[in-house]
Amino acid sequence: GIVLCQKWAERKRRLVIICPASIRQQWANELSEKFNLPAVVIDAKTHRALRREGHALPLEQKAVVILSYHYAAKLQDELRHVAWDLVVIDEAHKLRNAYRPSNRIGQALRWGTEGRKKLLLTATPLQNSLMELYGLTSLIDENIFGDPNAFRAKYVNAGGDIPGLRQRLATFCKRTLRKQVLEYVRYTQRRAVTQPFCPTDAEQALYDAISKFLQREDSYAIPARQRHLTVLILRKLLASSSHAIAGTLATLGKRLVDLRDGGEPDDNWTDEIIDAEEIEQELLEEWLADEDDASASVTVIEPARLRSEIDELAALAAMADAIGTDTKSKALLTALDVGFAEQARMGAGHKALIFTESRRTQDYLFAFLESHGFAGQIVTFSGTNGGPRTAEIYERWAKENADSGRATGSRAIDLRSALIDEFRDNASIMIATEAAAEGVNLQFCSQVINYDLPWNPQRIEQRIGRCHRYGQTHDVIVINFLNERNDADQRVHALLTEKFNLFNGVFGASDDVLGSIESGVDFEKRILAIYQDCRTPQEIEAAFDALQAEL
Repeated sequence: GIVLCQKWAERKRRLVIICPASIRQQWANELSEKFNLPAVVIDAKTHRALRREGHALPLEQKAVVILSYHYAAKLQDELRHVAWDLVVIDEAHKLRNAYRPSNRIGQALRWGTEGRKKLLLTATPLQNSLMELYGLTSLIDENIFGDPNAFRAKYVNAGGDIPGLRQRLATFCKRTLRKQVLEYVRYTQRRAVTQPFCPTDAEQALYDAISKFLQREDSYAIPARQRHLTVLILRKLLASSSHAIAGTLATLGKRLVDLRDGGEPDDNWTDEIIDAEEIEQELLEEWLADEDDASASVTVIEPARLRSEIDELAALAAMADAIGTDTKSKALLTALDVGFAEQARMGAGHKALIFTESRRTQDYLFAFLESHGFAGQIVTFSGTNGGPRTAEIYERWAKENADSGRATGSRAIDLRSALIDEFRDNASIMIATEAAAEGVNLQFCSQVINYDLPWNPQRIEQRIGRCHRYGQTHDVIVINFLNERNDADQRVHALLTEKFNLFNGVFGASDDVLGSIESGVDFEKRILAIYQDCRTPQEIEAAFDALQAEL
């Protein structure tokens, strides 16, 4: 904001901000409220309207222009035509792979803004791959370090010149850590609460049976192509809730029934689960970057074995459906009591942000909490933000803000604002998927509940950062669930708590600690391998000891 004000004062007013679509309006509001700068969000609808009004170049405005990544990439030719005085790219870590030819949006933005002065902003720790630094640097000027091979040879490979790299970066890469601003900004503490739960014998039997199924290498339900991604998703859903895995088992069973009835083998069936659960695209891209399709082979169908697997999936789905209300959701009621009591003691607002990795779990928790004392007090936040309750909140917000200047005309953007306002002003609980883990500011809430815990520490840090950030006036309570009958879950929790220090203190996970893993995605893959390969408590213990020793 200060940099944009300076440019504006110098009458260098061709300014553009490129950011995720979800925070375009937030940028416009804050430029107006905090800096008195005019700003206009341009999307496809606005662009068409400006064209109809006779604007040959809709991007040339007497205001700061705000574009989403996707729309800026689509307008790359028009973007390149404007002689921008400054291009601001927010959440720039999303473009860390822009140097790769396969990264279409990154490549388009590189070309569209080539030769313009740029300011890249990110508060998300890089995942300690030096090539990510190369990727961001190439956005500023692709000639700074030459091509990727030259950069690898000089800085990444064995004997790389790290001091030389630091010296080169120092002229244009500025990092400000929380500990450097404590003189000016009062950050509150994070305080961890562990909520243990003990699954019933039926729940444990379901977990063991599905784990055994996932550990098989010759399953028709899980094709060789994208196997690691598929198994990761299924394990996450299994840990999330019996309702999440039940729906997915039904999808698997349907696929095999279609195969039995003469349908073609469909290696892209994973898309159905991804769509149903609204799994974040960025996560998929990270995981798929290293998937090896070469191992995929033609599926030879043995009818007897196929029928047996269909029966097995039907039995597993029936086991999942039979559980009904699981132990973990009952433990959530206890966790909320503990969290709300602690907030009352601190004088903080009666608010809780519950994160889950599963859209089906989100729906289940909404219904469960509504029927257990929280009726009318819950708002949900997801990638699509659908449903009648959400529509009702939006309609009410649109009427109240018709003349406030906050309504943008974009239903998706205004819906996010409506849901956040509803949580701040009326609701006690927001149940969110990963869609709320970035670009959403919820400083008015001081309780984060990780109903299920990502294995990637950077993603956990982003979740907690929604509430534990500048403007928070109370300590933030972070509640994590611990399965007392799962050795691997207990070791993951210990690792995230003790090694990464995610849940306690002023700073959360330090840059040094987050930097001790090669990347968050690789760390997830290591943990998945332990879940998949280790059969006994002793094997699990040895594998986690080895991982911790490496860290």
